[in-house]
Amino acid sequence: MLSRRSFLGAPALVGCSPTSRRPNLLFLIGDDHRHDVLGAAGNPLAQTPNLDRLARQGTRFSHHYVNYPMCTPSRQSVLTGLLPHACGVPLLSSVLADEQVTLAEQLQRAGYLTAAFGKMHFNRKPAPGIHGFDIALVDGAFQEAWRAEAKPRPVPPEIPVKPPWRPFRDPARIWLNADKLPYPRYQEDMAGAFLARKAAAFLRKPPRRPFALWVSFLEPHSPFDFPIEYRERFDPARFAVPRVGPEDTWQIPLIFRELSDRDKQGIIAAYYTAVAFLDRNIGVVLDALAGTGLDEETLVVYWGDNGYSLGEHGRFEKHCFYEPAVRVPLIFRFPGRIPAGRVVEELTESLDLTPTLLEFLGAPPLERMQGESLTPYLAGGRPARPRRHVFSEYLHNEELMIRTRRWKLIYCSGKRARDDGYQTDRPTPGRYLRLFDVEADPGEFADRSAAHPEVAAELLELALRRFRATHPEAGREPPGLALQDALDWYLTPRRPA
Repeated sequence: MLSRRSFLGAPALVGCSPTSRRPNLLFLIGDDHRHDVLGAAGNPLAQTPNLDRLARQGTRFSHHYVNYPMCTPSRQSVLTGLLPHACGVPLLSSVLADEQVTLAEQLQRAGYLTAAFGKMHFNRKPAPGIHGFDIALVDGAFQEAWRAEAKPRPVPPEIPVKPPWRPFRDPARIWLNADKLPYPRYQEDMAGAFLARKAAAFLRKPPRRPFALWVSFLEPHSPFDFPIEYRERFDPARFAVPRVGPEDTWQIPLIFRELSDRDKQGIIAAYYTAVAFLDRNIGVVLDALAGTGLDEETLVVYWGDNGYSLGEHGRFEKHCFYEPAVRVPLIFRFPGRIPAGRVVEELTESLDLTPTLLEFLGAPPLERMQGESLTPYLAGGRPARPRRHVFSEYLHNEELMIRTRRWKLIYCSGKRARDDGYQTDRPTPGRYLRLFDVEADPGEFADRSAAHPEVAAELLELALRRFRATHPEAGREPPGLALQDALDWYLTPRRPA
């Protein structure tokens, strides 16, 4: 039997012919999913068969970096195609202004029905039409719908379950689930399973026109929820505790100082279990897509909104620029148009998603976009000028990262007291920079800035050029500032005017 795609004729590798239906979009998001807890990335302990299959069927970007190691700014940056400081979402609590044109709005204008289910971090009461989504079962509305529909089966009292999540109030071992306790519900009663069912129901009765569907899961974000059935999935003893060096002592957040090695192993195992549950729910959505035959007409994208440290440098969070916190999975699949089984190892940024999606789906570009399209990779080639560096910012701590293939520079003003709960021995440590040779030192332990001051200076200049080219207040930069003073001026988080 001829598929719809075969009948119409396969469109060109990028864009689509004027007479064919535009591709659908299924954009899947994992919350705090680091790049290497994935079987496709070579991790034998990860249980991710559905994501691994997606990677085999499509193209995986192995060195993909977020532009902010925290949920809200990272997500709204992709939605607008602008860096967090440029789209007016500099902090976790920031709200994207209605005036900012989004990827979803642009797809609406191109004739798409747009929908979003799950955790979108809009930080406001959701309503149909919010930021360009015709259907918006997101954030609080999604949680309310799950609680209203769920009729959970009772859990036998002999099965220990986790207490309510009270981050920063309970000891870290409790709210990070060091005992690897399940959420007090069975699989089908979990919020993630509810979200997967809602997305699957949408796909089984799709609109008559092309659709763009965001499905954003809560996992594996702490407290690493997973159902009763998953409680024996991983033995904590199988996980090695990452090395912590003497150079890490001052910067380990105070809340993690009392964790034992056994606690750390339990936290890592709980995280892996939450990833396994995420993968199960992604499989439900992908199976529904395949069951309707729409997988041959749909661009599927999987992306992690930021990474997560699992004991590296003594940390169990994101909020920093070590590799596990900023490097995330990115997979594209479209049968017959995107190479299967390809791994792209060149550097890419999350900003690049916006121009890529619009170009691939045949929609006009946004008026302002600060990323670079990845469509040459999706066509089996590479751009004429691949990225030479990636940039990320963390304005809660007035901190930035520039990473090339060999070097990573981390710079911080050191003037802003942390307001994210991860205080250290030095609330305002003063200005500092670190330069890591990530090829020779992948664990990022040895600061090479004193040995290579010319590299540090070059990367600092590069960071300043990124700010000057993208910041809406660049025209107000005070004249005559020294390099690091200018960086400090840009790193100060500003509420949008």
